[in-house]
Formats: sequence, C-alpha cells, structure tokens
Amino acid sequence: MDFMTLDLPEPVMQGIREAGFVTATPIQEAALPLALRGKDVAGQSQTGTGKTAAFLIAAFTRMLRTPAPPAGSAGTGTPRMLVIAPTRELVVQIESDAKLLGRFTPFRIQAVYGGIDYAKQRETLAAGCDLLVGTPGRLIDYLKQRVWSPRHIELLVIDEADRMFDMGFIADLRFILRRLPPHDKRQSFLFSATLSFRVLELTWEFMNNPSQITIMPQQKTAERVEQSLFHVGREEKFPLLLGLLRREGGDRILIFSNTREEARRLEDRLTRNGYETRALTGDVDQKRRLKILNDFKEGRLPVLVASDVASRGLHIEAVSHVINWDLPQDAEDYVHRIGRTARAGAGGKAISLVDEASALNLEAIEKFIGQKIPVEWADDAVFLQEIRPTAEERRRYAEERRARLAARDRFGDRGRREHGRGAPDRRRHEPPRHAEPRAAPPPRPAAPAPPPSAEGAPGASRRRRRRRRGRGGPRSDGPPRQP
Repeated sequence: MDFMTLDLPEPVMQGIREAGFVTATPIQEAALPLALRGKDVAGQSQTGTGKTAAFLIAAFTRMLRTPAPPAGSAGTGTPRMLVIAPTRELVVQIESDAKLLGRFTPFRIQAVYGGIDYAKQRETLAAGCDLLVGTPGRLIDYLKQRVWSPRHIELLVIDEADRMFDMGFIADLRFILRRLPPHDKRQSFLFSATLSFRVLELTWEFMNNPSQITIMPQQKTAERVEQSLFHVGREEKFPLLLGLLRREGGDRILIFSNTREEARRLEDRLTRNGYETRALTGDVDQKRRLKILNDFKEGRLPVLVASDVASRGLHIEAVSHVINWDLPQDAEDYVHRIGRTARAGAGGKAISLVDEASALNLEAIEKFIGQKIPVEWADDAVFLQEIRPTAEERRRYAEERRARLAARDRFGDRGRREHGRGAPDRRRHEPPRHAEPRAAPPPRPAAPAPPPSAEGAPGASRRRRRRRRGRGGPRSDGPPRQP
C-alpha cells in the first residue's frame, strides 16, 4: 500500500518522504486505516516492522485535523499525546522517530526518562509540549509534582506492553492510565510482541473496544537472517570469536552475553586484541549509554557487546552480524536478539557459540522457532591466538570482581530485608521437630497377680513390711544384718 492513498495531511507526507518511506509495511497497512477512522488498535507484531511509524503517522494526522485548545484556556501547554515505553532506549528511539516524522508539523516533542539531568528535564517539560514520551517511573515522578497533567490527553500509546509486565512496570502503568480521560474520550493504541491474556486485560480495561491486529510471519525469525551455530569448548570460544570477526568482517557487529560481568570481560578482551569495543549493560549511566548507541549507529564503533537490556526496543539500522556469545535462557529472547539484524528488508547473519553450559538451552530455542539451526564446524585456521592480559591487568580484574561481588551482596541483603525475607532481626525461628512434645504412650495392661505362696502368705507379708520400714531390722529367716 502506498502512503499516497491514505489522504494524509501534507506536513505528515513531507515527514514520510523525509524518512524515506515509500510503501507501508504489513502492520502499517493493517493499522493505519483503522486508526485514521478513529478506532482504537491493539497490534501484535515483531520489532522492526514499522509499528512506531504507524502510530506516529496516525497521531500526527489526528492532531493536525483537531484544533488545539486556544491560548489561555484549560489544557494549553499540556500534552495532547502520551507514549509510554518500558525502557530508556525505546523512549529515545521513539523521540527520534517522532522528530523525524513530525519535522514539518508544529508539535513540540518531549521525552522523559531516568539517567540524565532531572532538573533540566523538569524545566523543559514545565514549558509545555504536545507529544510526551517517557518511561513509567519518570512520568509518575513529574506527575506527582504536577509538572504535567494527564487530563487533556487525546491520544495514548502503550508500546512493548508485554515488556511492561516482564519488567514489573504494570502497577506504575495502571497508576498513569487511571488518571487519563475516560477511554471513550481519547484514542488509544497498544503494541506488543505477544497479545497474551494479561495484555488483553489491559485493552479491555483501558481501551474502547479496540480492533485487534496480528501480524505473524510464517516463521518467528526474520526470513533474511542467515543463522548458524558452532559447538565449541569454553576455552576455545574466544579464539573462535576472534577468527570469526576476522573472517566475517562487517561494519556493525552486535555481540550478546547473558550477564553484565561477561559483557565487561568481553569488552576488555576484544579491546586488548585490537577491536574497538564498548559494553552496553544495565548499569551504564544514561549519558554514556546514549554516546555508545550513537557511536554504534553512526559507524564509529564497529563492535558492541550487550546484555539483554539492548535486545528489545532498540532500532539500529544496518547491523551486519549478531553473535550470541551465550545462548539465552529464554527462547523468545533468541528471536529478539537476532532480530537486531536483517531489518527493513536487509540481510544479516546470526552466529551462536554453543558451549557445554548453553547447550542445554538449544533444544528449547529450536522448538520455539520451529527449525534446526544449521551447525558449522571451524577449521583449525579459524581459531586465533588471544593476547593474554598482563599480571597487573589480572590483578586489577580480580579487585574489580571482588568489589562487584561485595556490592551485589550488600544489595541482595538490602533487597531481602525490604521484601521481608532473610532479615536476621525479624527471622522467625521454628522449633525443631525433635523439640515437639511426644504423645503419651498407651497404658500397659496390668500384670496378673502372683499366685499365693504354698508355704504361707502371712510370713512373706511380714518380711515385706520389715523391708519397707528400714531394711535394718532382724530377719526372721536368718541372722541379724550387720551394721
């Protein structure tokens, strides 16, 4: 479908041409006609299919055709459109796309998220905007301070709704949604990788009879991704990685690891072996995170090592290779990882290095994607010798590791106390099982009385009485007891 057939306002068409869009993607072709008619839309689609442009085009069209409140009236300067996204990276990407598509519109676009200057963001937001995009936590902070008001929102977008549940943001999301105008007074869009029951509950509660759209490809992985895996021992993984980087080349190579610590170690090892590399993990501050992403997108950084914080919501064009240093524990994360390449019709390669530990996850991944990943075997010439760290570097790495473990232990203890578990001062001690009172034994049957003595019971009875009195008196059947 051509965008010319949608009768869009000229400022929106100019933005579409500026972005280089010619024909609509399947999600845009399905969602835009419904959205332009004022319908609420709940869409299921993979990342990188153009759903961000779909809701932005529809929103800009409605905002241009619906006049803004006159100056000085209620609602002046407050946002007319609200976009809620789970991660900072996704918020930054939506803001960038909105500024590109809305370049020829009069709308002011503002993004709020953690990790950058709080006061500066607050000041900019207080000046007013038309489109507000942010993470739930930062939106609630400014909402409680009355920096912005949700009472005049005309358009709502919830992006990556399933990720809201995965990251524990559902309570914050509901807090914001309950303060918006009623669902019949606004238009709402929701997009998610899966329309699970809990996601559909959101649509039933906060949307106005939305039209459901499901764009499912014939296979769960992108068709143009060339997948392969290497079975390799743990000690041989890095020499093989060096050989693959030299053999494959590529302008933008994205390497995924399962942990922050492993991502940092890969950054150090690749840098030592001549590859300019940065690690993108969850504990990197926002200013540095944005610089790393910009350098990677613009080609100044050829290799990026990332934990799964970067596997969803990022829109990076022209990633030539995705390398899984570790196979993810969740099969769905494998799809999101390799989905960073082969975007917008381009081709790409996804290579997985499978050692003894991650081989346990392979069967579930292949079952989820519905295909076997082709296995390759590397010749000895592919393995390259690693430049080992010096003794000083090893000592520094050990100190950093000890410091991280100590910090993690402190955080873990605090987390357990906050959740009421593991606090030594409030721990409830149960009595041990052996301290429990035993049940009384059943009474024994009475012994039968002995038969009377044939030699005369009275004499025996006298002897028993003397023993009870003191056991010292003379005995009738023998000499007196010596003292």
